[in-house]
Amino acid sequence: MLLSEIASILKTEFDSSDLEIIGINTLKKASSSEVSFVSNSKYVKDIGDSKAAAIIISAALVQHLPKDCVPLVVENSYLSMAVLSKYFAPPVEDDSLPEAVIGEGSKVSPKAELANGSRVGANCVIMAHSYVGAESVIGDNTIVYPNVTVYRDCVIGKDCIIHSNTAIGSDGFGFATNARGEHTKIYQNGNVVIEDDVEIGSNVSVDRAVFGSTFIKKGVRIDNLVQIGHNCEIGEYSVLVAQSGVAGSTTLGRNVVMGGQSATAGHLTIAPFSTFAARSGVTNNIKESGKTFAGFPLMDHKQWLKLQVKIARLLK
Repeated sequence: MLLSEIASILKTEFDSSDLEIIGINTLKKASSSEVSFVSNSKYVKDIGDSKAAAIIISAALVQHLPKDCVPLVVENSYLSMAVLSKYFAPPVEDDSLPEAVIGEGSKVSPKAELANGSRVGANCVIMAHSYVGAESVIGDNTIVYPNVTVYRDCVIGKDCIIHSNTAIGSDGFGFATNARGEHTKIYQNGNVVIEDDVEIGSNVSVDRAVFGSTFIKKGVRIDNLVQIGHNCEIGEYSVLVAQSGVAGSTTLGRNVVMGGQSATAGHLTIAPFSTFAARSGVTNNIKESGKTFAGFPLMDHKQWLKLQVKIARLLK
């Protein structure tokens, strides 16, 4: 849509040259045909380098904008971004797209549904009551068990196994709240990309990104009942055990192991080859590779074991 239309939707002044806008993105990743936003003063450092055509911003931060960037001044930039996200959300299904393409040797149950625009590679198995959304891609030799849902625009690589009742690309948990406590949905307009040789257990939820992609890298193994938030990146050959969870925008390095019921906070970076014992709670970045942790608050695993021994002695 035109930038002037966006200004009208956000009820803000607009006196610049008009241009066509194709989407919303983060400050760092926005192109010259996209709009971005600043919702927190800690991101001020990224404003000057942003290539966004326009930035949704508060009056107090306008001074930091690049010379050629159009300010869209609002009272609550996060809420305004949420309002605008709806206008760039693609249709859930699109009948204008061509019929699904099924590769040679693949077996698709007559009880499965492939939306228009979806593509299934060679020698795949898509079982009953599974759904593959518009513009989604399933790579060669991949098995999709019954009742799996792959939302639109998601990509699953070769030689993957997705077990029953798992949802790939469901919406991330995102909303903006106004001064009256009312919630406005942030439409999750990204996707999920699963690389080759990944196995995902049953009843797993992998949320699609707000912008860009949620990544499950090559060789990852995910147990049943695992939650992966929007915009996460799960590093190559990582292992996530049952009931573990990774909050939004957290990046796990290669070969990270998360024990049962362990979890991370959001926006963290976890070093490669880190191991978290069952019920660990990760609230800070892990910078040193190859260490094992336990407990909440999180501590070195050996230290945690010593602590349990001392507590047990106190109870005698």
